[in-house]
Amino acid sequence: MAFGLFNKQPVIDPSSSEWIFEAYGWALQNFDADLFYSDTVLVHPTNEFFPGAVNSVHGMAESIFERVKVYAGISHWPTLVQDQNMCRLTESQQVRIQGAMRGPEGIADESVEDSQRLVIPYNPQQINNPEGMIATYAHILSHHMGRMVKTPPPGGIDYWPQATELLAVFLGFGFMFANSAYNFRGGCGSCYNPYAQRDAYLSEAEATYALALFCILKGIPKSDVTPHLKRHLRGTYRKSIKEISEKVQEVDHLKKIQLELNL
Repeated sequence: MAFGLFNKQPVIDPSSSEWIFEAYGWALQNFDADLFYSDTVLVHPTNEFFPGAVNSVHGMAESIFERVKVYAGISHWPTLVQDQNMCRLTESQQVRIQGAMRGPEGIADESVEDSQRLVIPYNPQQINNPEGMIATYAHILSHHMGRMVKTPPPGGIDYWPQATELLAVFLGFGFMFANSAYNFRGGCGSCYNPYAQRDAYLSEAEATYALALFCILKGIPKSDVTPHLKRHLRGTYRKSIKEISEKVQEVDHLKKIQLELNL
């Protein structure tokens, strides 16, 4: 009898799980473990977290981005939000900040000229897909944040897109990455706007798993999470919580990083 057919499959393959744990270790070591535990919040895709009504696409894009900056702990960064169709970006763009990279010790300088600000592009087509827009913003900021540290992420540069998405989940934006990782196109071409979607590098399952690890480290109960996930991801999340909870040594290792950094 083929009992193997009934073996429970893990949420993600073991190598992906191992990489996510290693990437969390990288994030904790390089992006302020104390701030993660003391100030980082799980950002909900709700009006409570993103309040305010704005009458223009650009105004809405700016409003959403300013909230993303606050939750990421980088409200002091000098930035400039621009329609992606009207701005030119170069890889040499560097963000110039004063004080700490993240958190309350950062120093805001409103006198910075627009030409010296970090340009943040937005896709106007995403305005009706706010979770995708939030995830895109968080990913862009994580990219610039990642460039500020000397230690490469697990897997090196080949895993840069995945590592910076993982960093954005670490910053509190896990809902947005899980919920916007895949968008069903449906059967009606007029119902689907490909330009409103974002490029995803972590799969739905991987992003949900990373979100679950965030919540275990932060002690966030399932009841605060599952209502805000897409319905088909709720079982994946519960299974991820169960699997991660069984990885006692791996979770303890991550929790000890904060203590080791403070010695």
